[in-house]
Amino acid sequence: MSSETSTTTEIGSYFVTNYPPYSLWKRENVHEIVEAFEQPPRREGPLGLYIHIPFCRKRCKFCYFRVYTDQNAKAIENYVQALIKEVALLAEQPGIAGRKFDFVYFGGGTPSYLSAKQLKSLRDRLHHSISWDDAREVTFECEPGTLSLDKVKTLRDIGVTRVSLGVENFDDKILEENGRAHLTPEVERAYGWIQDVGFPQVNIDLIAGMVGETDENWADCVDKAGKMSPDNITIYQMELPYNTIISKEMQEGGLASPVASWATKRRWVDEAFNTLAGVGYKVSSGNEVVKNLETDKFIYRDSLFRGIDLLGTGVASFGHFQGVHYQNLDQLNDYVAACDEGRLPVNRALTPSPHQTLIREVILQLKEGRISGEPFRQKFGVDIFEEFRDAFAAQQAAGYLTVEGDDVILTRRGLLQVDSLLTEYFEEEHREVRYT
Repeated sequence: MSSETSTTTEIGSYFVTNYPPYSLWKRENVHEIVEAFEQPPRREGPLGLYIHIPFCRKRCKFCYFRVYTDQNAKAIENYVQALIKEVALLAEQPGIAGRKFDFVYFGGGTPSYLSAKQLKSLRDRLHHSISWDDAREVTFECEPGTLSLDKVKTLRDIGVTRVSLGVENFDDKILEENGRAHLTPEVERAYGWIQDVGFPQVNIDLIAGMVGETDENWADCVDKAGKMSPDNITIYQMELPYNTIISKEMQEGGLASPVASWATKRRWVDEAFNTLAGVGYKVSSGNEVVKNLETDKFIYRDSLFRGIDLLGTGVASFGHFQGVHYQNLDQLNDYVAACDEGRLPVNRALTPSPHQTLIREVILQLKEGRISGEPFRQKFGVDIFEEFRDAFAAQQAAGYLTVEGDDVILTRRGLLQVDSLLTEYFEEEHREVRYT
């Protein structure tokens, strides 16, 4: 990850989402997740479900996810059928059978790429083997240009409680330059429909540092986002993982990075936090502000950061279950074939050690800006102030965090670059390995 002194955003930067690094997850470990599914639940606790819909109208130039464009109705139906078979197979596993879902997340790709009819059919067929009727949160990612009033009503009808709208920017030129499929008029229409239909929570996404961004435009984007007044606003800093179109163009053409420097992006996010605070928002993590810290919870994220069992379904999706991390097959045809044959479509897995699990939860929860020692003493029997004494001391001396009683609190400076701080908590042999 780039350090604070980096002047450019280079290829290979990433957003920390797990530990140990994904590059260490191996095909030969697949039996570990299969065995975890076959074991009765080790403890009572929540269960989550991630459903990956990998289709998009266009591939954004900064996208590093497994997505597919220009898919016809038959290809989409084949995928949906495979997804239903995978979920049914999982629902029969001893570790899962009979358990209710606490939260569900439809991610992509673009889940809203599916038609209203396809979404209703997907829900109805999935409900033959599982149900999210009692879930506390059902999140659904939307691309503005794929929505209609009928589709937004369908989202509510199938049980969605939290809509996340990928706005990213309000300048059409910048949206086009970065390969986004939608334009600003579609944002305005989609948001109007979402408000008219009504959902318990609405989030919009912005990205600081898209190619072509300027100080003036960024300030305008933040102002417009605040005036929309969603419950949550998530702000990502543009990264350049290896497999993005921008990264490939840089490599093939020997081009300099077209993305703003880390210092500039951090300044933009800081300015956004300050502007949005002026209209009533509170900072809830390194990349999110909310209207109400007590009620505007993101249960999926909070659960993910605390190691709660999460079933990852769909091509290339990630999950962790009963102490084992895993990822599904990452090629569409391979995934569909495995599900059609009645096999769990798992590609690679890893069982972290107890110490690695501790590290994972510490670093992910640090992204929220504050951790307390007592939950880790209760769960792991470890004093994090002793275990991570050197990292805490170094980062406190550098002005990234403070230790107050039993709490570690990131300063604004630390929060704005939290991902760059987290490798210091990794086991030494993992600090220099490729992350993905």
